[in-house]
Amino acid sequence: MNFHGTEVRQKAVTLLRNGAKNAEVARKLNVPLGTIGYWKHLDRAKRGECPGRHSPPCPRCDGRELDESRYSYLLGLYLGDGHISHYSEHRVPNLMITCTESWPGLMDECEAAMRTVFPGNSVCRVRRIGCSNVKVYSKHLHCLFPQHGPGKKHERPIMLKPWQQEIVDARPWDFIRGLIHSDGCRITNWTEKLIGSERKRYEYARYFFSNKSDDIRRLFTDTLDKVGVEWTTLARGSDPFNISIARKASTTLMDTHVGPKY
Repeated sequence: MNFHGTEVRQKAVTLLRNGAKNAEVARKLNVPLGTIGYWKHLDRAKRGECPGRHSPPCPRCDGRELDESRYSYLLGLYLGDGHISHYSEHRVPNLMITCTESWPGLMDECEAAMRTVFPGNSVCRVRRIGCSNVKVYSKHLHCLFPQHGPGKKHERPIMLKPWQQEIVDARPWDFIRGLIHSDGCRITNWTEKLIGSERKRYEYARYFFSNKSDDIRRLFTDTLDKVGVEWTTLARGSDPFNISIARKASTTLMDTHVGPKY
């Protein structure tokens, strides 16, 4: 008997349409589980029931409204710890933001931003050792993140499109916050001063942003300039990868609009 013949296939489809599980049908008909899954996919596609068959509208292609605040934040996350990938030309691309498990609030905010910017698309979290990858799947990722390209971001030019720059100019603090939440941090420094005969300890906030890409660091510092935050470059060896914000007025601004990771 040909287990992959038309009769067996039709029996499998009938069982699946009646609510049977893939594994149950595979055991009953002695057909590989992968084959059952493939038959189910073809049947659903034939009836127009495949998830993702009709892609949700895109702000760039279809003129759908875009939440600029959430997008500006997500753009910052993407430029820092984000990556767009697809494993084959037949798979829907995914945007992946890697978040350390130490900051569950950051993961929540990242996921919320993805769901707002891509309503109707699939969002999930994939746990790794010490971190989680927050992912969203969409055929229009390249429309909203045209900076995607082959190779590492610090090895190729990174420039914002005019429409992206307009959003960042209108929502600068969301963009800064996204960059800090990806490749930055807030720490508390301290020093001691001798006042009279008494030594006193003083603590003060400091922000750092570290990224190998000259272009991404420039996007960060240009945006800091626009909101009145003073910054300096700290060279690590001969490479100026680190941006420091230490002046009290500037750290106060950062605390008001950004704050530490959580």
